Amino acid sequence: MISKKFKIILIDNIKTIFYALIIAILIRSLIVQPFYIPSSSMEPNLLIGDRIFVSKMSYGYSKHSFPFSPFFLSNNRFIRVEPNQGDLVVFKTPADNRTDYIKRLIGLPGDEIQFINGEIFINKEKIKRKIIKKKYSIRCGSYELENIIYEETLPNGKKYLAAYNKEGTLQNSDKYVVPQNHYFLMGDNRDCSKDSRFLSSVGYVQNINLVGKAKYIFFSNDTLEGSVLKFWNLDKSFRLERLFKSL
Repeated sequence: MISKKFKIILIDNIKTIFYALIIAILIRSLIVQPFYIPSSSMEPNLLIGDRIFVSKMSYGYSKHSFPFSPFFLSNNRFIRVEPNQGDLVVFKTPADNRTDYIKRLIGLPGDEIQFINGEIFINKEKIKRKIIKKKYSIRCGSYELENIIYEETLPNGKKYLAAYNKEGTLQNSDKYVVPQNHYFLMGDNRDCSKDSRFLSSVGYVQNINLVGKAKYIFFSNDTLEGSVLKFWNLDKSFRLERLFKSL
């Protein structure tokens, strides 16, 4: 037979766990959420094995701010803050409204985007870029490809690094016109990224699909050197220089 004292302790513990879960869900939904980078689509700025914190407050809130994107919530943002060109944005892919992607915001509503001779034009103006590294090796799936690293400058003055494959770089594209209330996002690893250029699988991203803005890296582990669980190998795999790096 369960004693009265034991019942009280059990109920208190259940309450503590319940309140802790509620607080964790609120923090994750309204303030900040951790994400893991599983691919090289954002190299050289985000590496496979980076763990980042994403601000949920930056763009306001929608149903996608909450776990499992509750269907009963409105298809509008509760508080709407417009993103800026050049932001590193986490969003739910339009294809399934479930998968999280992170890409850089290149085109705003109404913008016209086009690749011409391997360079990006926004509203018929070529974005500025300069070579930073002529040889930079990046993994793309199971391949190791040699890239050129550029510093690109968007019309609003935002600067960032972008990688272009030395062989097979996208030279020319159709003209993309960003619909109202949508955005055009691309991976910084231009030739190893599924993004808004692929209209059937990602395409233009609606405002409601924005989850948050990447703010900084809180941990990074080179998965080629081993799992983070192999603590005896952390001296080789742990990227100390990326700890708390601002994005």
